[in-house]
Amino acid sequence: MSTLMRVRSLLLSLTLTLLPGVLVTPLTASVCPFCDAPTLMMAEQVEQSDHLLLGRWQKGQKPTDAAAGSSTFEILQISKSLSDRFEPGATLELPHYVAGSEQKNYLLMGPDGRLADWHIPQEVSDAAWTYLANIPTPVVDPAQQTERLAYFLDFLEHPDLIVSNDAYGEFASAPYEIIKPLRDRIPREKVRQWILDPATSVTRIGLYGLLLGLAGTEEDARAMEHKILVPDASFRLGIEGVMAGYLMIRGEDGLQVLEEKKMIARTYTNPEGEEVRLPFAEVYAAMQTLRFMWTYEPDIIPKERLKQSMRLLLERPELSDLVIADLARWKDWDSLDRLVAMYDEEKFNIPSVKRAIVRFLYYCSKDVDSTAGEDAALPEHAQKALAALKVLEEKDPKTVGDAKRYLIR
Repeated sequence: MSTLMRVRSLLLSLTLTLLPGVLVTPLTASVCPFCDAPTLMMAEQVEQSDHLLLGRWQKGQKPTDAAAGSSTFEILQISKSLSDRFEPGATLELPHYVAGSEQKNYLLMGPDGRLADWHIPQEVSDAAWTYLANIPTPVVDPAQQTERLAYFLDFLEHPDLIVSNDAYGEFASAPYEIIKPLRDRIPREKVRQWILDPATSVTRIGLYGLLLGLAGTEEDARAMEHKILVPDASFRLGIEGVMAGYLMIRGEDGLQVLEEKKMIARTYTNPEGEEVRLPFAEVYAAMQTLRFMWTYEPDIIPKERLKQSMRLLLERPELSDLVIADLARWKDWDSLDRLVAMYDEEKFNIPSVKRAIVRFLYYCSKDVDSTAGEDAALPEHAQKALAALKVLEEKDPKTVGDAKRYLIR
């Protein structure tokens, strides 16, 4: 497998992992579009527990063949308790061995039933305990979800990893429409610093790009543009979030920059002044950015303009099948003639590309006015697609048959 194909495979696997539903709608509306969300947040764990205590480790009994081991804690504080079972100053013995320290505090939580079902005690700092003791519980109402999410803004880059990872996770698992109303409360200067700081975890860059796009200014856009245009690695996780934030500020002017530097260009000038090949991941990130703008911010850049940009990526065989799928989903039937011509071009003699073209033609042929009567004439684009399909069925029946076998009808 070539290096390019390995990178593409990695990117696709990440997309499928982080963006469920990519084969139908490449950017899901269920979570932050460019974030890797954890499975269970601390607030959810607290909500599922009947007791949340802060304890000081006193002693531990190692497990043996006859016993499972145990740990004894002095209860220091109680944040949540459904009964008077516990009180500060009392001791609690859990059937979990912890090699603890008498100088360390631990998070103790679990159900009101068996102590064996409690979470494994976790060492916590004073800051983490304060964070967890005041954490707002999950809510259903969207307006309340936004207000609840605001609590986590101040903790996104907290020095305690328990705190900062959980705060990031809250944003990563939040739908974009819940994040967006926070635009006036986002600390944009801090977010810009986080984006530019090489010490910032790459897993957070996508989220921070979106946040800065919501709250940023032209000054922020210039900083984002510099980061976008000078890759410091062949694969930059989250750079599509920075690209999206950049377009949210600069609109069509920013889109023209991405077209020239990421979609059309094959090379770029690195910090050493050398002209080097533009990594495939950068082009893929630009495509993801177009998908984001189409789905989440359709009022910033006209959809016809986004279609024009996506068509530029048709000329990259390594991406063509994905681009064709997007153009079909966007009902860009103006691409029909180009796709029919591509079918016979040598550089697009790739099974996945040919199948994508067949599927495009099929969906185009089925895009008719549902209110028209059975005797109504097919629209021009549907007629052209049917005619093109007939030609392909005659000269390449196997590919057409394979493509139709997996159609979403």
